[in-house]
Amino acid sequence: MRIVYMGTPEIAKICLERIVEDGHEVAGVYTKIDTPKNRGHRLTPSPVKEYALSRGLPVYQPATFRDEGAVETLRALQPELIVVVAYGKLLPQAVLDIPKYGCINIHASLLPHLRGAGPIQWSILRGDRETGVTAMYLSPGMDEGDMIDKIPVPIEDTDTGVSLTEKLASAGAELLSRTVKAIEAGTASRTPQNPEEATYAPMLRKDMAPMDWTKSPEELSCHVRGMIPWPVATMTLEDRLLKVYSVRPLSDPTDKPDGTPVAVTKKGLVMACGGGKTLLIREIQAQGGKRMACADYLRGHPIKSE
Repeated sequence: MRIVYMGTPEIAKICLERIVEDGHEVAGVYTKIDTPKNRGHRLTPSPVKEYALSRGLPVYQPATFRDEGAVETLRALQPELIVVVAYGKLLPQAVLDIPKYGCINIHASLLPHLRGAGPIQWSILRGDRETGVTAMYLSPGMDEGDMIDKIPVPIEDTDTGVSLTEKLASAGAELLSRTVKAIEAGTASRTPQNPEEATYAPMLRKDMAPMDWTKSPEELSCHVRGMIPWPVATMTLEDRLLKVYSVRPLSDPTDKPDGTPVAVTKKGLVMACGGGKTLLIREIQAQGGKRMACADYLRGHPIKSE
């Protein structure tokens, strides 16, 4: 099948790899414009762009599809199907009308649950035990189109935004492969979403990073894991701001106020939190420092009291 592919991050690259491996004709690859990164602010191509160029695939990076010229360029590629995976742009109706078989999307949640830009992180933040990937037909509304197929993926207690993304990327590539085959064969189904069941997953914000010590150990664990790789959870310890990368809920009770240190152990720092419970801080990063075991950090920066 002649496909135009649209995507930007690593999860989209893995799905594009599967399209290429399956032998489809990729007429063009669309991705967001290169972004400045690191201290030098050097323009960096997306993972999708890097892969596409390595395979000799034509790459397009329009700033918008509101420009008729961008729409005409896409139309000239004559795609039978447009595949979208984490592209980062909503497509207007003029684009949706171009391909013979429509435009499909692989979304990283079990729709209609967690529509929006941050479904992977929010599935952890909300304490869900399961998420997955959904193949759907695109519509003008955000993640509102008819569903084609799904693959569920369990969420483990140790999953972070990074590890869960890897799992969903693998599932998404498999789902995309079988969905395109079903569309080719004329066997793809269409199931409308129930809007009354919809929940939403907006983009994360930096001001969401601070840990709320009134919450339970389990909720705080979800917060820390869901904030990885960005913006990363933070805590303040004796006026020092620390990024927090790994924690573990404990069963030990305490009568100390929420958010105060309880004990320093070989495994890290025990903190009081909601409900008179405790949380072990295992891995942190100080401002200007490197990511390290909390116990190692405390040997060089002992707290004044426990």
